[in-house]
Amino acid sequence: MIILGCNGFSRSAEMFAEHYGAVGTEKHYLLGHDAGAALLVDGELVAAVEEERLNRQKKTSDFPINSIRWVLDHAGIDFGDVDLIAIPWNFDAKVFDSTLGELASIPMPPMEKLVRLNHIGMVFATVLGHDAILADFAARTGFTPDPAKVVFVPHHFAHAMTGYYMAGVKDAAFLISDGRAELLSSLTGEIRDGRIRVFEDSFVTANDSLGNLYSCVTRFLGFVPNNDEYKVMGLAGFGEPPSPNPFLEHFVELHEGGRYTMVLPNDLENPRQFEPLIEKHFGPAEATIEYQSRVAAAVQEMVTVVTRHQVAALETRTDLDHLLVEGGVALNCVNNTELLEGSRFSDVSVSFGASDTGVAIGATVFAWVNHPANTAEVKYAPSVTPYLGPEYDDAEVERALGEFADRVEWTARLTDDEVVDQVAQLLTGKVVIGWFEGRIEHGPRALGHRSILANPNFPDIKDIINKRVKHREPFRPFAPLVMEHDAPRVFEMGRKIRSPYMTFVFPVRPEFREVIPGAVHVDGTSRVQTVTTEQTPRLAALLQRFTTLTDVPCLINTSFNVAGEPIVCSPTDALNCFLSTEIDHLVLGNRLVAKRVAGA
Repeated sequence: MIILGCNGFSRSAEMFAEHYGAVGTEKHYLLGHDAGAALLVDGELVAAVEEERLNRQKKTSDFPINSIRWVLDHAGIDFGDVDLIAIPWNFDAKVFDSTLGELASIPMPPMEKLVRLNHIGMVFATVLGHDAILADFAARTGFTPDPAKVVFVPHHFAHAMTGYYMAGVKDAAFLISDGRAELLSSLTGEIRDGRIRVFEDSFVTANDSLGNLYSCVTRFLGFVPNNDEYKVMGLAGFGEPPSPNPFLEHFVELHEGGRYTMVLPNDLENPRQFEPLIEKHFGPAEATIEYQSRVAAAVQEMVTVVTRHQVAALETRTDLDHLLVEGGVALNCVNNTELLEGSRFSDVSVSFGASDTGVAIGATVFAWVNHPANTAEVKYAPSVTPYLGPEYDDAEVERALGEFADRVEWTARLTDDEVVDQVAQLLTGKVVIGWFEGRIEHGPRALGHRSILANPNFPDIKDIINKRVKHREPFRPFAPLVMEHDAPRVFEMGRKIRSPYMTFVFPVRPEFREVIPGAVHVDGTSRVQTVTTEQTPRLAALLQRFTTLTDVPCLINTSFNVAGEPIVCSPTDALNCFLSTEIDHLVLGNRLVAKRVAGA
Protein backbone atom coordinates (compact mmCIF):
# COMPACT_ATOMS: atom_id res chain seq x y z
CA MET A 1 0.00 0.00 0.00
CA ILE A 2 1.42 3.38 -1.06
CA ILE A 3 0.31 6.44 0.89
CA LEU A 4 1.18 10.04 0.09
CA GLY A 5 0.93 12.57 2.91
CA CYS A 6 0.93 16.30 2.30
CA ASN A 7 0.55 19.44 4.40
CA GLY A 8 0.10 22.93 2.96
CA PHE A 9 -2.49 25.11 1.26
CA SER A 10 -2.14 27.29 -1.84
CA ARG A 11 -4.23 30.15 -0.49
CA SER A 12 -3.50 29.89 3.21
CA ALA A 13 -1.13 32.85 3.46
CA GLU A 14 -3.35 34.91 1.17
CA MET A 15 -6.59 34.25 3.04
CA PHE A 16 -5.14 34.70 6.51
CA ALA A 17 -3.51 37.94 5.35
CA GLU A 18 -6.81 39.22 3.97
CA HIS A 19 -9.04 38.21 6.86
CA TYR A 20 -6.71 38.16 9.87
CA GLY A 21 -3.94 40.58 8.98
CA ALA A 22 -1.35 37.79 9.03
CA VAL A 23 1.33 39.52 6.96
CA GLY A 24 5.06 40.06 7.29
CA THR A 25 6.41 38.23 10.33
CA GLU A 26 2.86 37.03 11.09
CA LYS A 27 2.53 35.32 7.71
CA HIS A 28 3.04 31.75 8.87
CA TYR A 29 1.67 32.18 12.37
CA LEU A 30 -1.59 30.37 11.68
CA LEU A 31 -2.39 27.14 9.79
CA GLY A 32 -0.45 25.26 7.12
CA HIS A 33 3.05 26.39 8.03
CA ASP A 34 5.89 23.86 7.70
CA ALA A 35 4.37 22.50 4.51
CA GLY A 36 5.78 19.25 3.16
CA ALA A 37 5.16 15.76 1.82
CA ALA A 38 5.93 12.18 2.84
CA LEU A 39 5.63 8.76 1.21
CA LEU A 40 4.89 5.53 3.08
CA VAL A 41 5.22 2.25 1.14
CA ASP A 42 3.89 -0.89 2.86
CA GLY A 43 4.44 0.73 6.23
CA GLU A 44 7.98 1.93 5.48
CA LEU A 45 8.76 5.65 5.36
CA VAL A 46 10.79 5.99 2.17
CA ALA A 47 10.87 9.74 1.64
CA ALA A 48 9.86 13.03 3.24
CA VAL A 49 10.85 16.63 2.65
CA GLU A 50 9.72 20.06 3.75
CA GLU A 51 8.57 22.43 1.04
CA GLU A 52 10.76 25.25 2.38
CA ARG A 53 13.88 23.26 1.50
CA LEU A 54 12.83 23.29 -2.15
CA ASN A 55 11.01 26.60 -2.68
CA ARG A 56 13.47 28.39 -0.32
CA GLN A 57 10.70 30.22 1.58
CA LYS A 58 11.20 29.64 5.31
CA LYS A 59 8.18 28.22 7.15
CA THR A 60 6.18 28.23 3.92
CA SER A 61 2.50 27.33 4.12
CA ASP A 62 2.14 26.88 0.36
CA PHE A 63 0.79 23.70 -1.22
CA PRO A 64 3.80 21.31 -1.26
CA ILE A 65 3.95 20.79 -4.99
CA ASN A 66 7.75 20.51 -5.11
CA SER A 67 7.81 18.13 -2.16
CA ILE A 68 5.12 15.90 -3.68
CA ARG A 69 6.94 15.74 -7.00
CA TRP A 70 10.21 14.88 -5.28
CA VAL A 71 8.91 12.06 -3.06
CA LEU A 72 7.10 10.47 -6.02
CA ASP A 73 10.14 10.80 -8.29
CA HIS A 74 12.38 9.40 -5.57
CA ALA A 75 10.20 6.28 -5.35
CA GLY A 76 9.85 6.05 -9.13
CA ILE A 77 6.05 6.25 -9.09
CA ASP A 78 3.31 8.59 -10.24
CA PHE A 79 -0.10 9.55 -8.88
CA GLY A 80 -1.74 6.50 -10.42
CA ASP A 81 0.33 4.27 -8.16
CA VAL A 82 -0.79 5.99 -4.96
CA ASP A 83 -3.44 4.10 -2.99
CA LEU A 84 -4.27 6.80 -0.43
CA ILE A 85 -3.63 10.49 0.07
CA ALA A 86 -3.40 11.54 3.72
CA ILE A 87 -4.08 15.11 4.84
CA PRO A 88 -3.10 16.05 8.43
CA TRP A 89 -6.19 18.20 8.98
CA ASN A 90 -9.87 17.38 9.26
CA PHE A 91 -12.00 20.51 9.09
CA ASP A 92 -15.24 18.62 8.56
CA ALA A 93 -18.84 19.73 9.04
CA LYS A 94 -18.69 18.99 12.75
CA VAL A 95 -15.72 21.31 13.20
CA PHE A 96 -17.44 24.02 11.17
CA ASP A 97 -20.65 23.71 13.21
CA SER A 98 -18.72 23.85 16.48
CA THR A 99 -16.86 26.94 15.29
CA LEU A 100 -20.11 28.67 14.41
CA GLY A 101 -21.69 27.67 17.72
CA GLU A 102 -18.75 29.12 19.61
CA LEU A 103 -18.99 32.36 17.64
CA ALA A 104 -22.70 32.61 18.39
CA SER A 105 -22.04 32.36 22.14
CA ILE A 106 -19.44 35.15 22.28
CA PRO A 107 -20.86 38.40 23.69
CA MET A 108 -20.14 40.96 20.99
CA PRO A 109 -22.13 43.28 18.68
CA PRO A 110 -24.03 41.47 15.91
CA MET A 111 -22.18 43.31 13.13
CA GLU A 112 -18.82 42.23 14.51
CA LYS A 113 -20.10 38.66 14.58
CA LEU A 114 -21.10 38.96 10.95
CA VAL A 115 -17.62 40.15 10.02
CA ARG A 116 -16.07 37.22 11.87
CA LEU A 117 -18.56 34.81 10.35
CA ASN A 118 -17.49 36.00 6.90
CA HIS A 119 -13.84 35.42 7.75
CA ILE A 120 -14.53 31.91 9.04
CA GLY A 121 -16.70 31.05 6.06
CA MET A 122 -14.17 32.24 3.51
CA VAL A 123 -11.28 30.35 5.11
CA PHE A 124 -13.33 27.14 5.34
CA ALA A 125 -14.66 27.47 1.81
CA THR A 126 -11.39 28.37 0.08
CA VAL A 127 -8.66 26.75 2.17
CA LEU A 128 -9.56 24.32 4.95
CA GLY A 129 -12.74 22.48 3.93
CA HIS A 130 -12.54 19.04 2.34
CA ASP A 131 -13.74 20.26 -1.06
CA ALA A 132 -11.29 23.15 -1.00
CA ILE A 133 -8.37 20.83 -0.24
CA LEU A 134 -9.34 18.41 -3.01
CA ALA A 135 -9.71 21.26 -5.49
CA ASP A 136 -6.36 22.68 -4.43
CA PHE A 137 -4.68 19.33 -4.92
CA ALA A 138 -6.15 18.95 -8.42
CA ALA A 139 -5.28 22.50 -9.45
CA ARG A 140 -1.66 22.30 -8.31
CA THR A 141 -0.83 18.74 -9.39
CA GLY A 142 -3.06 18.21 -12.42
CA PHE A 143 -4.30 15.00 -10.79
CA THR A 144 -7.87 14.79 -9.49
CA PRO A 145 -7.92 12.47 -6.49
CA ASP A 146 -10.78 10.10 -5.83
CA PRO A 147 -12.41 11.51 -2.66
CA ALA A 148 -12.82 7.94 -1.40
CA LYS A 149 -9.03 7.59 -1.41
CA VAL A 150 -8.32 10.75 0.57
CA VAL A 151 -8.02 10.42 4.34
CA PHE A 152 -8.48 13.57 6.40
CA VAL A 153 -6.61 12.90 9.62
CA PRO A 154 -7.30 15.00 12.74
CA HIS A 155 -4.21 17.15 13.17
CA HIS A 156 -3.33 15.98 16.68
CA PHE A 157 -3.74 12.35 15.63
CA ALA A 158 -1.15 12.99 12.91
CA HIS A 159 1.21 14.40 15.56
CA ALA A 160 0.65 11.37 17.78
CA MET A 161 1.33 8.88 14.99
CA THR A 162 4.51 10.72 13.98
CA GLY A 163 5.88 10.26 17.47
CA TYR A 164 4.64 6.69 17.68
CA TYR A 165 6.25 5.64 14.41
CA MET A 166 9.60 7.24 15.29
CA ALA A 167 9.73 5.90 18.86
CA GLY A 168 9.70 2.26 17.81
CA VAL A 169 7.55 1.06 20.69
CA LYS A 170 4.45 -1.12 20.64
CA ASP A 171 2.47 0.88 23.19
CA ALA A 172 2.89 4.41 24.52
CA ALA A 173 1.02 7.21 26.23
CA PHE A 174 1.08 10.60 24.55
CA LEU A 175 0.82 14.31 25.22
CA ILE A 176 0.17 16.53 22.20
CA SER A 177 0.37 20.30 22.62
CA ASP A 178 0.68 23.05 20.02
CA GLY A 179 -0.83 26.35 18.93
CA ARG A 180 -4.08 24.94 17.66
CA ALA A 181 -5.50 22.17 15.53
CA GLU A 182 -9.13 21.98 14.36
CA LEU A 183 -10.80 22.75 17.71
CA LEU A 184 -8.16 21.83 20.27
CA SER A 185 -4.66 22.85 21.32
CA SER A 186 -3.78 19.87 23.51
CA LEU A 187 -4.87 16.34 24.38
CA THR A 188 -3.55 13.16 25.96
CA GLY A 189 -4.17 9.47 25.44
CA GLU A 190 -2.64 6.12 24.54
CA ILE A 191 -1.57 4.25 21.43
CA ARG A 192 -1.71 0.45 21.68
CA ASP A 193 -0.79 -1.63 18.65
CA GLY A 194 -1.11 1.47 16.50
CA ARG A 195 -4.64 2.36 17.65
CA ILE A 196 -5.23 5.74 19.24
CA ARG A 197 -7.37 6.13 22.33
CA VAL A 198 -7.94 9.71 23.45
CA PHE A 199 -8.77 10.71 27.02
CA GLU A 200 -11.51 13.15 26.13
CA ASP A 201 -11.64 14.75 29.56
CA SER A 202 -8.06 15.96 28.97
CA PHE A 203 -9.03 18.15 25.99
CA VAL A 204 -7.73 21.72 26.03
CA THR A 205 -9.51 23.95 23.52
CA ALA A 206 -7.81 26.16 20.97
CA ASN A 207 -9.10 29.10 23.00
CA ASP A 208 -6.83 28.06 25.88
CA SER A 209 -3.68 27.36 23.92
CA LEU A 210 -0.41 27.18 25.82
CA GLY A 211 1.44 27.26 22.53
CA ASN A 212 -0.33 30.41 21.39
CA LEU A 213 0.40 32.18 24.68
CA TYR A 214 4.09 31.32 24.30
CA SER A 215 3.92 32.70 20.75
CA CYS A 216 2.28 35.87 22.07
CA VAL A 217 5.25 36.33 24.40
CA THR A 218 7.60 35.64 21.48
CA ARG A 219 5.94 38.44 19.53
CA PHE A 220 5.89 40.76 22.55
CA LEU A 221 9.66 40.37 22.96
CA GLY A 222 10.21 41.42 19.36
CA PHE A 223 10.60 38.04 17.68
CA VAL A 224 8.63 36.16 15.01
CA PRO A 225 5.78 34.05 16.43
CA ASN A 226 5.65 30.37 15.47
CA ASN A 227 9.27 30.62 14.44
CA ASP A 228 11.42 32.21 17.15
CA GLU A 229 10.09 30.52 20.28
CA TYR A 230 13.49 28.88 20.73
CA LYS A 231 14.94 32.37 21.19
CA VAL A 232 12.63 32.88 24.15
CA MET A 233 13.71 29.50 25.50
CA GLY A 234 17.35 30.55 25.13
CA LEU A 235 16.74 33.90 26.80
CA ALA A 236 15.15 32.15 29.78
CA GLY A 237 18.58 30.83 30.72
CA PHE A 238 19.79 34.39 31.39
CA GLY A 239 17.18 35.16 34.03
CA GLU A 240 15.07 33.91 36.89
CA PRO A 241 11.27 33.97 36.98
CA PRO A 242 9.78 36.37 39.53
CA SER A 243 8.11 34.83 42.56
CA PRO A 244 5.19 34.63 42.47
CA ASN A 245 5.18 34.11 38.72
CA PRO A 246 2.60 36.41 37.05
CA PHE A 247 1.96 33.91 34.27
CA LEU A 248 0.93 31.28 36.80
CA GLU A 249 -0.99 33.76 38.95
CA HIS A 250 -2.80 35.81 36.32
CA PHE A 251 -2.66 34.12 32.89
CA VAL A 252 -3.48 30.44 33.34
CA GLU A 253 -5.65 28.45 35.72
CA LEU A 254 -5.13 24.73 36.33
CA HIS A 255 -8.09 22.35 36.65
CA GLU A 256 -8.67 18.71 37.52
CA GLY A 257 -7.77 16.02 35.03
CA GLY A 258 -4.75 17.91 33.69
CA ARG A 259 -6.84 20.57 32.01
CA TYR A 260 -6.21 24.31 32.14
CA THR A 261 -7.75 27.53 30.85
CA MET A 262 -6.35 30.93 29.91
CA VAL A 263 -7.65 34.14 31.42
CA LEU A 264 -8.25 35.43 27.88
CA PRO A 265 -9.52 33.18 25.08
CA ASN A 266 -7.31 32.95 22.02
CA ASP A 267 -8.53 35.48 19.46
CA LEU A 268 -7.43 35.16 15.84
CA GLU A 269 -8.60 38.71 15.27
CA ASN A 270 -6.38 40.12 18.03
CA PRO A 271 -3.06 38.27 18.32
CA ARG A 272 -1.66 40.93 20.68
CA GLN A 273 -4.41 40.53 23.23
CA PHE A 274 -2.08 39.45 26.05
CA GLU A 275 0.38 42.31 25.66
CA PRO A 276 -1.39 44.81 27.98
CA LEU A 277 -1.54 42.10 30.64
CA ILE A 278 2.17 41.31 30.22
CA GLU A 279 3.06 44.99 30.61
CA LYS A 280 0.78 45.28 33.63
CA HIS A 281 2.77 42.63 35.49
CA PHE A 282 6.26 43.07 34.02
CA GLY A 283 6.26 46.75 33.14
CA PRO A 284 6.52 48.35 29.69
CA ALA A 285 8.49 46.37 27.14
CA GLU A 286 12.24 47.00 27.11
CA ALA A 287 14.75 45.80 24.54
CA THR A 288 17.21 44.77 27.25
CA ILE A 289 18.53 41.34 28.12
CA GLU A 290 17.48 41.87 31.74
CA TYR A 291 13.84 42.59 30.89
CA GLN A 292 13.53 40.02 28.12
CA SER A 293 15.15 37.23 30.11
CA ARG A 294 12.88 37.88 33.11
CA VAL A 295 9.75 37.57 30.95
CA ALA A 296 11.23 34.58 29.11
CA ALA A 297 12.14 32.79 32.35
CA ALA A 298 8.63 33.37 33.69
CA VAL A 299 6.85 32.01 30.60
CA GLN A 300 9.28 29.08 30.47
CA GLU A 301 8.46 28.18 34.07
CA MET A 302 4.76 28.39 33.21
CA VAL A 303 5.19 25.87 30.37
CA THR A 304 6.91 23.46 32.74
CA VAL A 305 4.27 23.78 35.46
CA VAL A 306 1.36 23.42 33.04
CA THR A 307 2.75 20.45 31.13
CA ARG A 308 3.78 18.71 34.36
CA HIS A 309 0.18 19.17 35.47
CA GLN A 310 -0.93 17.39 32.30
CA VAL A 311 1.60 14.58 32.67
CA ALA A 312 0.70 14.03 36.33
CA ALA A 313 -2.93 13.50 35.33
CA LEU A 314 -1.91 11.24 32.44
CA GLU A 315 0.10 9.06 34.84
CA THR A 316 -3.09 8.27 36.74
CA ARG A 317 -4.93 7.28 33.54
CA THR A 318 -2.43 4.88 31.95
CA ASP A 319 -0.31 1.95 33.04
CA LEU A 320 2.09 2.44 30.13
CA ASP A 321 5.61 3.55 30.94
CA HIS A 322 6.69 5.25 27.69
CA LEU A 323 5.56 8.82 26.95
CA LEU A 324 5.44 10.49 23.54
CA VAL A 325 5.51 14.30 23.52
CA GLU A 326 4.65 15.87 20.17
CA GLY A 327 3.34 19.13 18.72
CA GLY A 328 4.96 22.54 18.57
CA VAL A 329 5.35 22.74 22.36
CA ALA A 330 7.52 19.60 22.15
CA LEU A 331 10.25 21.71 20.54
CA ASN A 332 10.75 23.22 23.99
CA CYS A 333 13.63 20.90 24.78
CA VAL A 334 14.28 22.44 28.22
CA ASN A 335 10.77 21.42 29.21
CA ASN A 336 11.11 17.92 27.73
CA THR A 337 13.98 17.07 30.05
CA GLU A 338 12.10 18.31 33.10
CA LEU A 339 9.01 16.33 32.13
CA LEU A 340 10.96 13.08 32.14
CA GLU A 341 12.86 13.72 35.34
CA GLY A 342 9.69 14.76 37.17
CA SER A 343 7.52 11.83 36.08
CA ARG A 344 7.17 8.09 36.67
CA PHE A 345 7.58 7.36 32.93
CA SER A 346 10.68 5.34 32.17
CA ASP A 347 11.37 7.33 29.01
CA VAL A 348 10.07 10.26 26.99
CA SER A 349 10.40 10.35 23.19
CA VAL A 350 10.25 13.49 21.07
CA SER A 351 10.61 12.91 17.34
CA PHE A 352 12.60 14.90 14.78
CA GLY A 353 9.21 15.83 13.28
CA ALA A 354 7.51 16.88 16.51
CA SER A 355 6.31 20.20 15.10
CA ASP A 356 4.20 20.51 11.95
CA THR A 357 7.24 19.46 9.91
CA GLY A 358 6.26 15.88 10.78
CA VAL A 359 2.48 15.82 10.37
CA ALA A 360 2.58 14.68 6.75
CA ILE A 361 4.49 11.63 8.01
CA GLY A 362 2.07 11.00 10.87
CA ALA A 363 -0.93 11.31 8.57
CA THR A 364 0.42 8.55 6.30
CA VAL A 365 1.03 6.26 9.27
CA PHE A 366 -2.48 6.89 10.64
CA ALA A 367 -4.07 6.21 7.24
CA TRP A 368 -2.07 2.99 6.81
CA VAL A 369 -2.73 1.60 10.28
CA ASN A 370 -6.45 2.34 10.14
CA HIS A 371 -7.23 1.34 6.57
CA PRO A 372 -9.63 -1.66 6.45
CA ALA A 373 -7.66 -3.30 3.67
CA ASN A 374 -4.45 -3.29 5.69
CA THR A 375 -4.03 -6.68 7.30
CA ALA A 376 -0.29 -6.34 7.83
CA GLU A 377 1.09 -6.26 11.33
CA VAL A 378 1.86 -2.75 12.52
CA LYS A 379 5.52 -2.01 12.03
CA TYR A 380 7.53 -0.24 14.69
CA ALA A 381 10.49 1.70 13.42
CA PRO A 382 13.19 2.17 16.05
CA SER A 383 15.78 2.57 13.30
CA VAL A 384 13.88 5.19 11.29
CA THR A 385 16.24 7.86 10.05
CA PRO A 386 15.69 11.61 9.78
CA TYR A 387 17.73 11.64 6.56
CA LEU A 388 14.73 11.38 4.27
CA GLY A 389 15.10 14.18 1.73
CA PRO A 390 17.03 14.87 -1.48
CA GLU A 391 20.66 13.92 -1.99
CA TYR A 392 22.99 14.92 -4.81
CA ASP A 393 25.51 12.79 -6.66
CA ASP A 394 29.04 13.66 -7.74
CA ALA A 395 27.91 14.93 -11.12
CA GLU A 396 25.49 17.39 -9.52
CA VAL A 397 28.15 18.56 -7.09
CA GLU A 398 30.63 19.06 -9.93
CA ARG A 399 28.07 20.96 -11.97
CA ALA A 400 27.35 23.34 -9.08
CA LEU A 401 31.06 23.87 -8.42
CA GLY A 402 31.57 24.69 -12.08
CA GLU A 403 28.98 27.46 -11.85
CA PHE A 404 30.95 29.05 -9.00
CA ALA A 405 34.42 28.38 -10.41
CA ASP A 406 35.33 32.08 -10.44
CA ARG A 407 34.78 32.33 -6.69
CA VAL A 408 35.76 28.95 -5.22
CA GLU A 409 38.41 26.30 -5.63
CA TRP A 410 38.18 22.67 -4.60
CA THR A 411 40.10 19.47 -4.19
CA ALA A 412 39.85 16.41 -6.35
CA ARG A 413 37.38 13.86 -5.04
CA LEU A 414 38.56 12.63 -1.65
CA THR A 415 37.80 9.32 0.00
CA ASP A 416 35.63 9.40 3.11
CA ASP A 417 38.72 8.72 5.24
CA GLU A 418 40.56 11.62 3.62
CA VAL A 419 37.59 13.95 4.23
CA VAL A 420 37.47 12.92 7.88
CA ASP A 421 41.21 13.33 8.40
CA GLN A 422 41.54 16.70 6.68
CA VAL A 423 38.47 18.24 8.28
CA ALA A 424 39.39 16.96 11.74
CA GLN A 425 42.79 18.63 11.34
CA LEU A 426 41.14 21.90 10.30
CA LEU A 427 38.79 21.78 13.27
CA THR A 428 41.67 21.76 15.72
CA GLY A 429 41.86 25.48 14.93
CA LYS A 430 39.34 28.29 15.27
CA VAL A 431 37.54 27.68 11.98
CA VAL A 432 33.92 27.29 10.88
CA ILE A 433 33.10 24.53 8.41
CA GLY A 434 30.01 23.92 6.30
CA TRP A 435 29.27 20.19 6.21
CA PHE A 436 27.10 18.85 3.36
CA GLU A 437 26.53 15.14 2.79
CA GLY A 438 23.90 12.59 1.81
CA ARG A 439 20.14 13.04 2.11
CA ILE A 440 18.94 16.17 3.85
CA GLU A 441 17.55 15.72 7.35
CA HIS A 442 13.87 16.24 8.13
CA GLY A 443 12.62 18.66 10.77
CA PRO A 444 13.72 22.00 12.19
CA ARG A 445 17.15 20.83 13.48
CA ALA A 446 20.28 20.24 11.43
CA LEU A 447 21.34 16.73 12.38
CA GLY A 448 24.66 16.41 10.62
CA HIS A 449 23.90 16.30 6.92
CA ARG A 450 23.42 20.04 6.41
CA SER A 451 25.37 21.43 9.35
CA ILE A 452 27.88 24.08 10.35
CA LEU A 453 30.62 22.57 12.53
CA ALA A 454 33.19 24.14 14.83
CA ASN A 455 35.49 23.40 17.77
CA PRO A 456 33.70 24.13 21.08
CA ASN A 457 37.00 24.43 22.98
CA PHE A 458 37.27 28.10 21.99
CA PRO A 459 35.21 30.32 24.36
CA ASP A 460 34.53 32.95 21.67
CA ILE A 461 33.54 30.55 18.88
CA LYS A 462 29.85 31.11 19.64
CA ASP A 463 30.22 34.85 19.07
CA ILE A 464 32.13 34.25 15.85
CA ILE A 465 29.41 32.00 14.43
CA ASN A 466 26.52 34.22 15.55
CA LYS A 467 28.06 37.41 14.19
CA ARG A 468 30.04 36.38 11.14
CA VAL A 469 28.11 33.37 9.92
CA LYS A 470 24.55 33.14 11.19
CA HIS A 471 23.93 36.90 11.39
CA ARG A 472 21.79 36.54 14.47
CA GLU A 473 21.42 37.53 18.13
CA PRO A 474 24.57 37.12 20.27
CA PHE A 475 22.73 35.32 23.10
CA ARG A 476 21.87 32.30 20.94
CA PRO A 477 23.52 29.05 22.12
CA PHE A 478 24.82 26.19 20.00
CA ALA A 479 24.33 22.46 20.30
CA PRO A 480 27.12 19.95 20.82
CA LEU A 481 27.52 16.71 18.89
CA VAL A 482 28.70 13.86 21.10
CA MET A 483 29.09 10.13 20.57
CA GLU A 484 26.20 8.34 22.27
CA HIS A 485 28.55 6.23 24.38
CA ASP A 486 30.41 9.37 25.54
CA ALA A 487 27.34 11.46 26.37
CA PRO A 488 26.88 10.39 30.03
CA ARG A 489 30.55 11.17 30.69
CA VAL A 490 30.16 14.76 29.45
CA PHE A 491 26.56 15.56 30.37
CA GLU A 492 24.27 14.84 33.30
CA MET A 493 21.84 12.77 31.24
CA GLY A 494 19.58 11.64 34.08
CA ARG A 495 17.38 8.83 32.83
CA LYS A 496 18.09 9.53 29.16
CA ILE A 497 20.69 7.46 27.38
CA ARG A 498 20.40 9.14 23.98
CA SER A 499 19.21 12.37 22.38
CA PRO A 500 19.63 11.95 18.61
CA TYR A 501 17.38 14.83 17.53
CA MET A 502 18.41 17.74 19.80
CA THR A 503 15.10 17.53 21.66
CA PHE A 504 16.52 17.43 25.20
CA VAL A 505 18.75 19.72 27.25
CA PHE A 506 21.22 18.49 29.86
CA PRO A 507 23.61 20.12 32.35
CA VAL A 508 27.24 19.95 31.30
CA ARG A 509 29.34 18.17 33.92
CA PRO A 510 31.54 20.72 35.75
CA GLU A 511 34.81 19.14 34.61
CA PHE A 512 33.80 19.62 30.94
CA ARG A 513 32.52 23.21 31.06
CA GLU A 514 35.98 24.58 30.33
CA VAL A 515 36.60 21.88 27.73
CA ILE A 516 33.56 22.80 25.56
CA PRO A 517 32.78 26.43 26.56
CA GLY A 518 31.53 27.27 23.07
CA ALA A 519 28.70 24.74 23.45
CA VAL A 520 27.67 25.60 27.02
CA HIS A 521 24.73 27.94 27.55
CA VAL A 522 24.84 30.66 30.19
CA ASP A 523 22.94 28.39 32.60
CA GLY A 524 25.46 25.56 32.23
CA THR A 525 23.35 23.39 29.93
CA SER A 526 23.55 22.16 26.35
CA ARG A 527 20.97 20.97 23.83
CA VAL A 528 22.66 17.70 22.95
CA GLN A 529 22.71 15.60 19.80
CA THR A 530 24.03 12.09 20.37
CA VAL A 531 25.39 10.28 17.32
CA THR A 532 26.32 6.69 16.52
CA THR A 533 28.37 5.07 13.80
CA GLU A 534 25.22 3.28 12.59
CA GLN A 535 23.23 6.51 12.16
CA THR A 536 25.83 8.81 10.63
CA PRO A 537 29.02 6.89 9.82
CA ARG A 538 31.12 9.70 8.37
CA LEU A 539 30.06 12.31 10.91
CA ALA A 540 30.75 9.88 13.75
CA ALA A 541 34.17 9.12 12.28
CA LEU A 542 34.92 12.85 12.09
CA LEU A 543 33.94 13.38 15.71
CA GLN A 544 36.05 10.44 16.85
CA ARG A 545 39.06 11.59 14.84
CA PHE A 546 38.69 15.14 16.17
CA THR A 547 38.51 13.84 19.74
CA THR A 548 41.66 11.78 19.21
CA LEU A 549 43.49 14.91 18.06
CA THR A 550 42.19 17.28 20.73
CA ASP A 551 40.78 15.34 23.70
CA VAL A 552 37.60 17.40 23.13
CA PRO A 553 34.64 14.97 22.98
CA CYS A 554 32.19 17.27 21.18
CA LEU A 555 31.75 19.39 18.08
CA ILE A 556 29.48 22.39 17.74
CA ASN A 557 26.64 21.63 15.32
CA THR A 558 24.28 24.30 14.05
CA SER A 559 22.09 24.47 10.97
CA PHE A 560 23.69 25.28 7.64
CA ASN A 561 21.84 28.52 6.90
CA VAL A 562 21.72 32.16 7.88
CA ALA A 563 18.98 33.82 9.91
CA GLY A 564 15.68 33.99 8.04
CA GLU A 565 16.55 31.35 5.43
CA PRO A 566 15.79 27.62 5.31
CA ILE A 567 18.53 25.07 5.85
CA VAL A 568 20.45 24.58 2.60
CA CYS A 569 19.27 21.69 0.47
CA SER A 570 21.22 21.59 -2.81
CA PRO A 571 24.93 22.11 -3.57
CA THR A 572 24.01 25.48 -5.06
CA ASP A 573 22.27 26.49 -1.82
CA ALA A 574 25.37 25.45 0.12
CA LEU A 575 27.71 27.41 -2.11
CA ASN A 576 25.55 30.53 -1.92
CA CYS A 577 25.50 30.36 1.88
CA PHE A 578 29.25 29.65 2.01
CA LEU A 579 30.05 32.69 -0.11
CA SER A 580 27.68 35.06 1.71
CA THR A 581 29.13 34.31 5.14
CA GLU A 582 32.51 33.97 6.83
CA ILE A 583 32.40 30.18 6.82
CA ASP A 584 36.05 29.18 6.36
CA HIS A 585 35.74 25.86 4.55
CA LEU A 586 33.00 23.84 2.88
CA VAL A 587 32.75 20.08 2.67
CA LEU A 588 30.58 19.38 -0.35
CA GLY A 589 30.14 15.65 -0.58
CA ASN A 590 33.69 14.37 -1.05
CA ARG A 591 35.27 17.67 -1.99
CA LEU A 592 36.82 20.28 0.24
CA VAL A 593 35.97 23.76 -1.02
CA ALA A 594 37.72 27.06 -0.29
CA LYS A 595 37.07 30.63 -1.36
CA ARG A 596 39.31 32.05 -4.04
CA VAL A 597 41.53 34.86 -2.85
CA ALA A 598 40.79 38.09 -4.72
CA GLY A 599 43.42 38.72 -7.38
CA ALA A 600 44.92 35.26 -7.08
